[in-house]
Amino acid sequence: MGTGSLRFSVLASGSSGNACYVEAGEARILIDAGLSGEELVRRMEKAGIDPTGLTALLLTHEHLDHIRGAGPLARRFDLPVYANRSTMNRALKTLGNLSKPILFQTGHPITLHGLCIETFTKCHDAADPVGLVVHRDGARLGIITDLGRSTPVVEDRLRGCQALVLEFNHDERMLDDGPYPLELKRRIKGPEGHLSNDQAGGLLKALCHHALSTVVLAHLSEMNNHPEKAMQASKKALSGTGAKVLVSDQACVLPMMDVWV
Repeated sequence: MGTGSLRFSVLASGSSGNACYVEAGEARILIDAGLSGEELVRRMEKAGIDPTGLTALLLTHEHLDHIRGAGPLARRFDLPVYANRSTMNRALKTLGNLSKPILFQTGHPITLHGLCIETFTKCHDAADPVGLVVHRDGARLGIITDLGRSTPVVEDRLRGCQALVLEFNHDERMLDDGPYPLELKRRIKGPEGHLSNDQAGGLLKALCHHALSTVVLAHLSEMNNHPEKAMQASKKALSGTGAKVLVSDQACVLPMMDVWV
């Protein structure tokens, strides 16, 4: 890996479990751990990642599909677990005993082995959910899923990233016509829920710039979306750029990708 790059892989993304791996220099970070510990190890090994080399876990919020395997993984590999206070308090019952819990304050950066992680608030129905920008030597990766609506803060923090992991959760018509109960539909469509393809496309268009090279469409609903619909919305937003677009999946590991300045 050359100087100035990050590498990352989306190990899982969707309502049944989420995890994203990022490495740069000596840092090996797992962002969210929403599958079982055993399954996370299996997926890391499938991506060519040595799980014994992990240096930290970081949790974006306390929902089970983001923290399910964090406790077992932390105990197995003696890892520090980073979360803000509200997330940690809500997650403790699921996480179990942690030998190295580390609290951060939303809006304040975290530095791990030369890797900087910017945290910022986002709109979702959790205690204190955060979006992230991970960067080193000018290479910037933005990670934003579980987002009910975009805000000036979100757009400001994510601006200038060369790679993005961005939620394209649902197609509005599929959700409206689908089998979910009305209350769940309202939650998903609400300002603290999840982005539709059109909303995500609007955010992506606002973040588009000449150096944006990779976009991963994340947290697609298996019931209320199709990869083709999400891809169509992203391509429209990225019209005229050379950015590569990949669709993450609940069952599959994406290959390791480089982020270059």
